[in-house]
Formats: sequence, C-alpha cells, structure tokens
Amino acid sequence: MRGGAGMIYSGSANLAILACPGGEHFADAVIQHLKHIYVEKLNRKIDKLTKRYNLQREHLIRDINFYNDLISSGLYENNDIEKIRIPRFKVNARFTYFMNGEFKTEILECIRGKNVFIFQDVENHYPLSVNEGKNQHVFSVNDHLMSMMVTIDAVRYAGAAHITLVVPVYPYSRQHKKKGREGLTASMLGHFYETLGVDQIITLDIHSREIENSFHSARIENLHASYQIIRELTKIENLADPNAEFVIVAPDSGAVDRNKFYSSGLKKPLAMIYKERDYSVVTQNAKQTNIVNINLLGDVNGKTAFLADDMLGTGGTLLKAMEFLKSKGAKKVIAAVSLPFFTGDAIQLFDEAYKKGHFYRIIGTNAVYHEELLKKEWYISTDVSGLFAQAISRLHHNQSLSGLLDNRDIIERMLHASDPNGQHKTDNKQN
Repeated sequence: MRGGAGMIYSGSANLAILACPGGEHFADAVIQHLKHIYVEKLNRKIDKLTKRYNLQREHLIRDINFYNDLISSGLYENNDIEKIRIPRFKVNARFTYFMNGEFKTEILECIRGKNVFIFQDVENHYPLSVNEGKNQHVFSVNDHLMSMMVTIDAVRYAGAAHITLVVPVYPYSRQHKKKGREGLTASMLGHFYETLGVDQIITLDIHSREIENSFHSARIENLHASYQIIRELTKIENLADPNAEFVIVAPDSGAVDRNKFYSSGLKKPLAMIYKERDYSVVTQNAKQTNIVNINLLGDVNGKTAFLADDMLGTGGTLLKAMEFLKSKGAKKVIAAVSLPFFTGDAIQLFDEAYKKGHFYRIIGTNAVYHEELLKKEWYISTDVSGLFAQAISRLHHNQSLSGLLDNRDIIERMLHASDPNGQHKTDNKQN
C-alpha cells in the first residue's frame, strides 16, 4: 500500500529505491536526503504531538515504534525501540552482465506491495561493477537502457505495487520530432515503459515537452534545476545589485522560454543568438558544427552574459556561442547546463577555450555522473539530489509537486536574502 497523508511515517517503510549500476551514485545521494527528510518531518510531528497531548518525547517515540511493529508483517530490523528508526530505502539486487551483452537483474529481498523507484543514469560512461564486483564495464546509453528495462521487468514480477522510473536524462529525448523517414524513438520508449507497468517517470529538464504527450497512462514529472543553478550563480555574481551589467542570452530559438524564465526571475534583460544550421551535417565532436551563420539580437557589450541550456553533448554549439559573445564585447561569459554529458573530447576543447578566455564558468548538475569534470577550475557542480528526494517523498505520500515545479517564489526569496558579496541563506525546500 502506498503511504497516504495519514500514514506518512509508517508508510515510508513501503518506499523502496532500486538503483541500476549506472544510477547507483545518484541514488545513494538521493537516499541521504530522503533519510534527512524523513527524520525532519517526524521530529516536527513528534514536537507537535508532545505539546498537544502533554506527552514525553521518549514515550511517544516508543509508541510510534510499537505501532510500526504492530502494523508491519514482521518486526522492524532495528531493535532499538527508544530512538527514531530511519528506513533503509535501498533494495538489495544482483546485476549480471553476460559476455554476449545480455543483462539480468535479481532482486534479493521482498518488494511485494511496495512503491519502487528505479534509478538509472544512461549517460554514466565510467567503469561500473557488475557480477557482484567481479567485473567492471563501461556501458553505452543502449546498455544502460536495456539494463533498466530488465530491472523494470524484475520489479514487476516481484509484485511491486507501483513502479516509478527516476531518469534525470530521458533516453533518446532528442529523437522526439519527425523530419523525414525516421521514427519517434522518445515516444516509442514511453510505450515500452507503459507496457512494462511503469506508473510514472521523474526526469530533469526534458529536451521537449512534446515527449509528455506520448504517454497514455504513465505520468511524467519534469523537474527543473533553475533554483540550484541560480544558487551557484549568486556565489560568483552579485545578482541582487540592480545596476549590475548582466544579461541573459538564449543560445538559440529553442532555448528562449528557458532563458526567459531566468530573465524574468533575475529581472535582467534578455538577448538571443540566432543561428542558421545545415542539418545535413552530423557533428562528431566539439570542433565540428552544423552552424553556417550566427547573429545576436540584443546587446552584451561590457556585460556579463549568462546562457542556460538543457543539455551539452559534444559542446560545439556552446563553444561557438561563447566565443561569439566575447567577440561582441561581453566582459564575462557564464553558461549553465542541466545535463552536462561532455561527450567525446569536449572536456579537452573546453579546457582550450577557457585558456583563451572565451568563457568564465560552466555550471552543471550532478544528475550526470562525472569525475574528470569536477577537477576543472572552470566547472561548477550543483547538487540536485535534494530536489529529487523532495519529489520522491511528495509523490510517495500523494502530495503536491507544485512548489517544486514552479520555484519562482523560492528563487525570489533567495535573491532577497543575498548579501552585497553575493552570499545567501539556503532555502532547504529544494536543497
């Protein structure tokens, strides 16, 4: 049974996290936030109940533990009845990778009747342990996708009550529009998920809202990293200064709405880069590009230019845009990407562009696992695991996501809290 509003604490025992090999790093970070959320909510509830019923805190905790033991099918793993018990959340599983490329997922504990959240990072291209740590492999997007499909099937057959996919990067999201004799792969995958019994999907800054229209029964919750990005931006720029020479730049027409959000939220002017492309050219690395002409609508001369986009692959388009803005007199160029893939030799080419002064900083999220990027002076990583934890907690307890999906009020409060040096007080609602 899913935890309802009246079962918010005992119901947390029915929340289960199952991490595919690629998504384990992010899942572990989210679980830490979930534990914090659980304890924080329970402490607040206990404080209110002790005052209302004139009870001692220790006695109330003992009673809550007794109630949880009473309604559960077996006794709780933690025998300490005097302390708040934190659910484990993470499900034990065995992932086997066969030499012919097949995957198998075995769930090593009972998940019958639970609300299972399956984590996968399809853009994790670092060596991962499989076969109980005996082997390490680097998996492609398609490998990760098949691993996730096999895991969904295992969860379904294990009797889960509800299945949610947590995929910060929605696979094949760029294949959402027909331009000729080609398939709608993003939509096709959505149908696969529904056939396998997926109830909902949580993702981050999905490439196109059109993908949401391809689902018949499953729901898709599209989270945004704007708060986390602005939080990092306030540490390097004084956004609270109304006289600051700061301009938001949409890197192309497809990113206008995203950058309009930053422009209205930060109360800064909006400019746009207009590009003409030759779509017959398929880029292989960041040095290649299909852009044949580029123009600027707006003024960046002597100003700090900030660009925001949903994803960065080879990075060629962003590199050219940032170099172009510097040529137009931008004092400083800062970019933000929700999904920093940095495929191919992108990191090396960004190193070269940074040395040439084409940009100042790149802000990206930890929704895509990276090790090399974190060592770079020009890269800033912002943590969105707390955002996902809040979404999971609210969905599990049938609560509204409105405050997470429309975060303009939180951003405004954060900007008001900024001091003249650009420091700010953190709002823990989207920590």
